[in-house]
Amino acid sequence: MIAIWAGIDAGKTHHHCVAIDESGHRLLSRRVANDEPELLELLADVLALGDEVAWGIDQADGGAALIIALLLHHDQPVHYLSGLAIHRASESYRGEGKTDAKDAAVIADQVRVRRDLHPVRTSDDKITDLKLLTGRRTDLVADRTRTVNRLRAHLTGIFPGLERALDFTNTGPLTLLTGYQTPAALRRLGGKRLTTWLRNRKVLRANQLAGTALLAAERQHTSLPGEKLTAELVRTLATEVISLTQQIAELDKAIEARFREHHTFDVVTSVPGLGVILGAEFLAATGGDMTVFGTADRLAGFGGVAPVPRDSGKISGNLRRPRCYNRRLQRVFYISALFSIRYCENSRRFYDRKRAEGKRHIQAVLALARRRVNVLWALLRDGRCYEPTPPPPLVA
Repeated sequence: MIAIWAGIDAGKTHHHCVAIDESGHRLLSRRVANDEPELLELLADVLALGDEVAWGIDQADGGAALIIALLLHHDQPVHYLSGLAIHRASESYRGEGKTDAKDAAVIADQVRVRRDLHPVRTSDDKITDLKLLTGRRTDLVADRTRTVNRLRAHLTGIFPGLERALDFTNTGPLTLLTGYQTPAALRRLGGKRLTTWLRNRKVLRANQLAGTALLAAERQHTSLPGEKLTAELVRTLATEVISLTQQIAELDKAIEARFREHHTFDVVTSVPGLGVILGAEFLAATGGDMTVFGTADRLAGFGGVAPVPRDSGKISGNLRRPRCYNRRLQRVFYISALFSIRYCENSRRFYDRKRAEGKRHIQAVLALARRRVNVLWALLRDGRCYEPTPPPPLVA
């Protein structure tokens, strides 16, 4: 049986593929367009070189989505290597230059010699949808944060008292800014008419918000340079924030509807601190298949909540935070651990114990997150929901 290893350096418009044999000799090196006919031709040529082919690629989605789908559809084993892993491995190969052909050759050789690479598997439609929806939600939340920061900066330039008084996490203050942005405009309108204006737009506690705005307006009687144009910018930004908030709310409904269709919904959401959004992001980051990681320790390492030893010589027990991990998954573990401290007695006791041992807040939360990975792993393995008191062990 002739074994072949093929590495693909993926790009947006073109890929470069290098195939090698068991001695590392190059059998094929080709640049192909990211189109189905050319990729199918490449697949046929590589398969003609040997009886068994193992593929490696440096992207798991994006521009590599088509070639991965074609390979999996033809029952070809595909392994993923991160760009950082390829960069570090390239330093051990001859030559300092970097080309697509060299990267593809490094990928092929790493697939040949390594046995710890993650296989790329076909994810079901629900997981794919959750990846798209949660990714879009992350973008919208970041856009809303940037827009709110710009709004605050502009409002501070003309009306600092109102900027300090309003909470822009609520819709009411944003609605106020879509109509009135300057002290003079608020004073001319008056408290009663402002309250009526806010109530007509279904703002909660309209009288309280109107009183806060009028109090700030009475404390500033100076008109600042550029006030008229800045006020128009504030109105536009407030409208954008409201629109982004509505889009996020609609996305949250779509995420929940899609997440509920997944068979792990009840298990994941039963864990304290893991709600619908964080649970959906957990599935999107892991693919929902725990067998890919093998153990809870590997899942914790992938999520960045497992310390990495850094021993040398007489120095032992030196632990540090990992450098390579999934940032989105670490955020899920960390934020859910924070929420669990507030709502779960077991988590609160564990956190307090770590703090009593001298751990800082972040260290204690990360330790709790690491412990919760074991719990979540066991629940998904056994297919049962979380219980504050674990069931008694079975007696043979």
